[in-house]
Formats: sequence, C-alpha cells, structure tokens
Amino acid sequence: MGTVTIGVSIAVPEPHGSRLQQLRAGFGDAAAHGIPTHVTLLPPTEIEDVDLPAVEAHLSEVATAGRPFPMRLSGTGTFRPLSPVVYVRVVEGGEACTWLQRQVRDASGPVARELQFPYHPHVTVAHGIEEAAMDRAFEELAGYEAAWPCTGFALYEQGADGVWRKLREFPFGSVVVPPQAGSVDRGSVSAH
Repeated sequence: MGTVTIGVSIAVPEPHGSRLQQLRAGFGDAAAHGIPTHVTLLPPTEIEDVDLPAVEAHLSEVATAGRPFPMRLSGTGTFRPLSPVVYVRVVEGGEACTWLQRQVRDASGPVARELQFPYHPHVTVAHGIEEAAMDRAFEELAGYEAAWPCTGFALYEQGADGVWRKLREFPFGSVVVPPQAGSVDRGSVSAH
C-alpha cells in the first residue's frame, strides 16, 4: 500500500492550453512542461492509492450534478507578494468553478481538505520564477483572451518525475450549455 498525489482540474483546451504552456516555459518556469494548463478544482493532495476508486466514484457524482458552462479568460493578475504566482484571470465561469471545487472537497467526501489560501479560480502562467520574469508574464499576457464551453473536469496524478498525467475525465451530466454563467447561481445547486 502506498500513496499517490492527485489533483482535479478543468483543462484549458487547445489551442489555448499549449499556447499558455509554451509561454509559461518561455518565462523560465521549469515546471511548465510537466503541468497541463488548467484551472484547479483540487490542489495537489496526497491520498492512499487504495482510496483512488472512492475518489473516482465521488468525482463521478460531482460531475453528474454539474452542468456545462461558458469559461472565459481575460487579462492577468498576481498573488504576489503572498505567493509568487502570475495568472490569467477567469472572468466568466468563476462561480461555477467555485461551486465545483466545493463539491470536490466536500467534508463528507474522500478528499475533504482545507485550502492554504481562499479559492480563486485562475490559470497560472508563472510560478516561483525571478521577479523580472514574473513582471514580463504579467505585462505580456495583459491582453490575453480565450473562451470555450466547459463540459467537465479531470483527475490527474503526479508521477515520480513530477509530471502531471490525466487519469480520467469526468463529463458533466447535461450537454446543454447555458447562455450566461453569471446568471446561474451555482451555490444553490445541490448534489444528487
């Protein structure tokens, strides 16, 4: 019996995902090629490997209760000086991401955990690199825009080599994309 490090996230689809990953690497972030471009729902979490089936069953339930929603990225933000991160902002779909991450981390579920910082949906484009490179990332991506319909999320495992690999995708229970994510109060939706 051993442990595995897992994470749950919404993948940024192509061509946006590869483009942001290349830019992240170009800013000098050595971890960029081992981390698929994403919006985190569950940060790196160590679990017993025997608990993986229970985690997958829980994520299936969360996905079944979820509904597709529009995602839009626009501009940059930073968590500095609190945390050495520059990110692309989630300007549409944030409420749905917040609802999803709460369901994933539900106290009655197999990956219940507290977060180090309050949840803030974002796409990291620079982490832990020199300040000048962080500033460059912040400035160069200030006009960045991307949008897509979010139709699910995925479970990832971090390998011994530090690379994150997708284990399984979890599509949402409905295929209808609502016209505006902002008009949906995700906080009032209950899981079945």
